[in-house]
Amino acid sequence: MIVREVRDAVRRLGLAGRSVLVAVSGGLDSVALLHVLRELAVRQELHLSIGHVNHGLRGDESEGDEHAVRAVGRAIGLEVRVQRVDPAAYRLGRSSRDRPTVQEAARELRYRALRRIADELGCDCIATAHNADDQAETVLLRLFRGTGPDGLGGIPESSADGKIVRPLLRVERREIARFASEGGLRWREDSSNASDVYARNRLRRHWLPGLVRDFNPRLLRAIGGLAEAQQKDAEWIAGLVAREAAARFSAEDVWLCIDGKDWGSLPEALSLRLARCAVEQCGGGRHASRVHLARMVAFFCAGRPGSAIELPAGLRLWRASSPEAGFRLGPLPREAAGKR
Repeated sequence: MIVREVRDAVRRLGLAGRSVLVAVSGGLDSVALLHVLRELAVRQELHLSIGHVNHGLRGDESEGDEHAVRAVGRAIGLEVRVQRVDPAAYRLGRSSRDRPTVQEAARELRYRALRRIADELGCDCIATAHNADDQAETVLLRLFRGTGPDGLGGIPESSADGKIVRPLLRVERREIARFASEGGLRWREDSSNASDVYARNRLRRHWLPGLVRDFNPRLLRAIGGLAEAQQKDAEWIAGLVAREAAARFSAEDVWLCIDGKDWGSLPEALSLRLARCAVEQCGGGRHASRVHLARMVAFFCAGRPGSAIELPAGLRLWRASSPEAGFRLGPLPREAAGKR
């Protein structure tokens, strides 16, 4: 089952004949992915290397993970490259608004480190071990916390640039565990996975099993199908947003100039996505909620000339005194300061 699914993913992702850095944490999922890809390597002409990132967040456990990954590499004859990162240091010197959580910092630093390793080794792409359970957890957590349609797209099988690939994304964790047990594989258990401090762990340990047992045994597959369908819709919509943004947005010094003509005639979904696109181009995407985007849309439609609204990340959306001049997003221009 798992070998067939990964073989199909290798075909979909165009990995045959390429150099692949396998991101191995030492846990069940990544160790299993490594061995499946190694089993497929000859027939698919995969050239494999191992990358490991030591976050140092669990003291001796983190050191043990690194040693275990190095041992796996030696046992199967693959090169192992390790990089150490410091999530705590990465969070220092930032305001509470801009400071990522420890988990966010670790994730960002991990992907940066893996990309560096891939570049050093000349690898075409990086394979991570995200699976169907991870997909379902991500979609449900976003839904519980409040998300728009794009959030239901979950984890993509490939990053936008094709550098990150996830061959296990359609495979359930129980299948991974069966493969590992039958193959006599050894892996490390992350003790933090047993803590109910994290919402993902509570969902994984207490809520999802009941939903699968009592509501839908094929729930993971259903959520995965929803995520894939939403990703395809989002890709199509993104093209429309990009074309509209190219027609309406232009840069001027530190501001983004926006043509608001006939904004009210745009479909609401396109209007909100354009507003988010504008905020992201000005560096405030992480902080913009749907409420902020709705305020922007209302301002594009009915904002008075010379007026401005405040947005997250220190941004201002200002309408020029001359209606023909349109809108500016960024630091409030000095000439507008006295007109607020």
